Amino acid sequence: MRKLFRIIVWLLFIGAFSISNGQDITNPEIYPEKKYILNWLNKFSVFEKYGKISDAIWSYAELGLQEYRSSELLASTLENEGFTVERNLAGMPTCFVGSYGTGKPVIGILAEFDALPGISQKGMVPRHAPIIEGAPGHGCGHNTMGAAAVSAAVAVKKAMVKYDIKGTIKLFGSPAEEMVISRPYMIRAGLFEDVDAVIDNHFSSQFLTSYGTFGNALYSVIFTFKGEAAPGGSSWVGRSALDAVEIMNVATNYLREHLHYTYRMHYVITEGGEAPNVVPDKASVWYMLRNTDDRIEEMYQRVVNCAKGAALSTGTELSEVRVLSAIHQRQQNKAAAELFQKNIELVGMPEWTEEEQEYAKALQKELGKKEIGMPTAVRPLKKPNTTFVGGGSSDVGDVTLVAPTTIIRFPGQVPGAINHHWSTVSCAFGSIAWKGLNAGAKAMAASAIDLIIKPEELRKLQVEFEEYQKEHSYIPFLPEYTNPPLELNEELMNKWRIQMEKYYQYH
Repeated sequence: MRKLFRIIVWLLFIGAFSISNGQDITNPEIYPEKKYILNWLNKFSVFEKYGKISDAIWSYAELGLQEYRSSELLASTLENEGFTVERNLAGMPTCFVGSYGTGKPVIGILAEFDALPGISQKGMVPRHAPIIEGAPGHGCGHNTMGAAAVSAAVAVKKAMVKYDIKGTIKLFGSPAEEMVISRPYMIRAGLFEDVDAVIDNHFSSQFLTSYGTFGNALYSVIFTFKGEAAPGGSSWVGRSALDAVEIMNVATNYLREHLHYTYRMHYVITEGGEAPNVVPDKASVWYMLRNTDDRIEEMYQRVVNCAKGAALSTGTELSEVRVLSAIHQRQQNKAAAELFQKNIELVGMPEWTEEEQEYAKALQKELGKKEIGMPTAVRPLKKPNTTFVGGGSSDVGDVTLVAPTTIIRFPGQVPGAINHHWSTVSCAFGSIAWKGLNAGAKAMAASAIDLIIKPEELRKLQVEFEEYQKEHSYIPFLPEYTNPPLELNEELMNKWRIQMEKYYQYH
């Protein structure tokens, strides 16, 4: 009886998908190549395949630069579809680029696939219910983004084959976005040199795009102090590296008053000694500093001065200032956003089943949010805010300065769910996420084919980008001497990987 019930539910799910994902093929904007792409992505077999890929990456929940299974699943999927895939790029084993076609134009699609620590959660359960307490989880929906990007790239490739379309589609497998690490290193390695335009994407509670300046520039940096060890009973003969860290943190907290309101500053002590009865001879603190492009370097130097002052006052040495990553703000292309908006409106919002709406409202109730369920209409084009007050950061910012780039945000996240939180992990799995990523793939693929076969559309993006570059040439914040911090999450990921694999083996 239980098996029969599951079959009935699955058939209802298939029916709901087929009804809610058909476009109006009489629309004149849907020329044959685009119609072919949308019809291919509309197949249930395709919908199911990439939904399962998303759920698999969700279950791996691999932290940044440790996404071995996630990146290989996406890379091998491209390879099996006829893409040429280069792995282990820009000094990162989980970085890859999949390419199909030859010549110009070259259109890029970005893919992310890393998880976050400590937010393990069961999928589509509207209350806090960790799979394994303390384990990682996909609290930003990157599992859906990798699957959506790959399915969009494959759809474009299939149209290129069928209609003998010249040009190149590239999928950029980008690790460690949650640590804003990969894109500056990928740019340094020349991976974006021949790209004419880039399509970014993100899991969202809405279906929309935007243009203008978004987010903050960021420095991610570890300060390490060296002191002299001593027994607690004779502490006067030692020099505490931990004291230096704590005095630095006091200094930066006083500094907050004198920073422009667009800034954000966060830190965590990563090393502070082994035992309280031994004066620590080594201590480290990891800072993330955020501000606008024109203020971030001054802010960074002032924080470095706080570290130097802490070392001086404690008689310790500031032994290392290790920059892990340094990124620019996002400068999103208006012409690209206008094109993407047309395709978002063409695709339309998925239709949600009654069960999906009930889940969404239950999650909203659990979070103390307004019980409105899932959205039913796409959003209009989002214009830049009149007053910039700062915000989050993404290493996509550097990409926006080397090629015209804009984002497509696709639905799947329950409105009211919190980013980097168990509530987003809950809705990044299952039918709602599948429908959202499929809609996002359609909008991305439709936009990519427009840019490939309509040179006048691509030229609009390039003219705007060239005009912006006249006064904003790309100068990386990332120091030349830095390398990707491959070891950063290794120990933590190894801690959880075996436990997670055992759990899924028996569930």
